[in-house]
Amino acid sequence: MNLNKIIASIFGVGYIKGGGTVAAVITCLVIYLLRPTDVFEHIWVLPLATVLVTLTGIHTGNQVEADWGKDSSRVVIDEVAGQMIALLFVPLTNFNLIVALILFRFFDIVKPLGIRKMEKLPAGTGVMMDDVLAGVYANIVLQIILFIISRYV
Repeated sequence: MNLNKIIASIFGVGYIKGGGTVAAVITCLVIYLLRPTDVFEHIWVLPLATVLVTLTGIHTGNQVEADWGKDSSRVVIDEVAGQMIALLFVPLTNFNLIVALILFRFFDIVKPLGIRKMEKLPAGTGVMMDDVLAGVYANIVLQIILFIISRYV
């Protein structure tokens, strides 16, 4: 297996049934485990990591398409990027991690509001952008939930 396939499948997670959900859960677990460290003390760390994962996903998506076909289920780096986007600029509490995971998977699976159209973009860009948009929608809804909770609860 070449490096692009290893990265695109997140070390083989993409070969598991339900790999997209597994990749999103693993992303939440990694962020959960990193919370006690100083890694998220700087507000730029998670956004920078998210951009790097997204760009890496576009590149590896381009590279593996010839072997795996368009938007293969084995490519799960897109779920990692989308889940990271769902968690941007929110406190990384247990509640927020769980709600962001549920919201992201909902938007990624149902694909409302133009998400499905993103898949029509070429190669790795199409692979990544539907999950990027699902992550954006999940983040917006989570921000609204947190606003309502802070104001009215």
